[in-house]
Amino acid sequence: MPHNGTMEHNTPLISTIVAGLVLAFAFGVAAQRLKISPLVGYLLAGVVIGPFTPGYVADQSLANELAEIGVILLMFGVGLHFSLKDLLEVRAIAIPGAVVQIGAATVLGAGLGHALGWPFGAGLVFGLALSVASTVVLLRALQERRLVDSERGRIAVGWLIVEDIAMVLTLVLLPAVAGLLKGEATTANWQTVLWPVALTLGKVFAFMVFMLVVGRRIIPWMLHYVAHTGSRELFRLAVLAISLGVAFGAAVLFDVSLALGAFFAGMILSESELSHRAANETLPLRDAFAVLFFVSVGMLVDPGIVAREPLPLLVTVLIIVFGKSIAAFFIVRLFGHPNMTALTISASLAQIGEFSFILAGLGVALGLMPERGRDLVLAGAIISIMLNPLMFVLLDRFSAKVAAAAEAAKQAAKDAAAAAAPAQPRGHIVLVGHGRVGSNVSAALRRSGADVVVIENDDERVARLQREGFTAINGNAAAQEILDEAEIAQAHGLLVAIPNAFEGGQIVAKARAVNPGLLIIARAHSAEEVIHLRSNGANLVIMGEDEIARAMIARLGVDAISSDAAVSPISSAAAPASAGAAA
Repeated sequence: MPHNGTMEHNTPLISTIVAGLVLAFAFGVAAQRLKISPLVGYLLAGVVIGPFTPGYVADQSLANELAEIGVILLMFGVGLHFSLKDLLEVRAIAIPGAVVQIGAATVLGAGLGHALGWPFGAGLVFGLALSVASTVVLLRALQERRLVDSERGRIAVGWLIVEDIAMVLTLVLLPAVAGLLKGEATTANWQTVLWPVALTLGKVFAFMVFMLVVGRRIIPWMLHYVAHTGSRELFRLAVLAISLGVAFGAAVLFDVSLALGAFFAGMILSESELSHRAANETLPLRDAFAVLFFVSVGMLVDPGIVAREPLPLLVTVLIIVFGKSIAAFFIVRLFGHPNMTALTISASLAQIGEFSFILAGLGVALGLMPERGRDLVLAGAIISIMLNPLMFVLLDRFSAKVAAAAEAAKQAAKDAAAAAAPAQPRGHIVLVGHGRVGSNVSAALRRSGADVVVIENDDERVARLQREGFTAINGNAAAQEILDEAEIAQAHGLLVAIPNAFEGGQIVAKARAVNPGLLIIARAHSAEEVIHLRSNGANLVIMGEDEIARAMIARLGVDAISSDAAVSPISSAAAPASAGAAA
């Protein structure tokens, strides 16, 4: 190839990544400043570099493939926190719930298609495209609220997996029944319909058996082997190779969706003790590629449809945001779950995404659905994704209002009791977070006979703690009413065991304001987090690396002065002697 001394700049892959990430960052910051979700900024960045707006146009096909990597990594991460046992536990509600909700949304979409004068086949494909939620949007919303590991989160993810399987079947069956749906009866018969169904179900079943029999042995063994080499670089590469390789192999060999293949790979690996490390190693890439997914969605949208089709677009959005969400709410309530669980799942499903785009595109390619229908699906998707964070904001406010009403009633009872006999300070210890660190702390405190109140936002953990005899409060300790419920003003000590130091700083600051004499101990992972927590009022901040170093030095029999000099002094500075006893 001739070389003229200048660098070749016709690089669509690089330019698509750079333009997508840079504009997503700029619009995301602007959205954050306006106090709306950064997701809106990412979507608008896609509109700006899309083919329907003037200026630079990114490569749409490349953007879609990059976004698919994000979906694979995200589903792999979810699988790492979602065991086969969890999936089987929610099958009783996830399978019938997803099927009924898909049916309800399809009927509503087909009704709109009929009102617009479309044939039955077009309305059916349109309704199916409106029925399935976006993997990325749903998981991002659950992760932001730390709900993935909760009962609500497991039901929502199980529901999503059932929807994905249903859409995989639909994508395989649609070409076979296209002639029948278009009225060309001679081109379709029962054999051509039933054979693809049986073949697809067989492939999905074969993939699941393969993963449970072969993958269950090979994948954990491979990761353990790499971990024993001591190379962090090889471990990270192994995690990426497993997630992407299994997803691609599932698609090529079994015709299973990439997302579903990655989910099963993560779920198999979740049985290994290295699953937490694997999840942390893939987190940065998951976030980066998830951003590119939202950018790719924005690129598909023609803003002009808002002016061309205002009423059909409005009805489409109402079906997505309210129609199928109302159906999901009643289904969950019929199964006996509380209102908050039903509302969380309804809010999670009030949007559409990647499968909707694929299905709409296939419908147009097969001549089943007009391009007008595809445009309505794409515009409805971006509007629903933009509205979805608002749904969760409303849900959070409703939850806070319900909690405030309950707290007011509880406080009134406390005030009445206090008027009769003023309460004495309890002198208890409040423990925030009951994960790996918190559970060890609570066990030690119980053995010492201490009075402990645990604050945890995972429903099942709270229920288990209460069964074990602990005083456990369900909620986010950063909320003042939750700290008040834990009687932080009468507490002797506060132990912040959650890994998020910046959220921990909010908890520390609010607790310190209520109880200036409170002994507060928190955990951190870096010197910056230590400074942040101490500046908000923590007496002692413990950093894992420091404690490991001290333990190693203590084993050598080195005296205390040498030990303190050998490790970073930041996390151990100026702590009262009683702090260690309290912890």
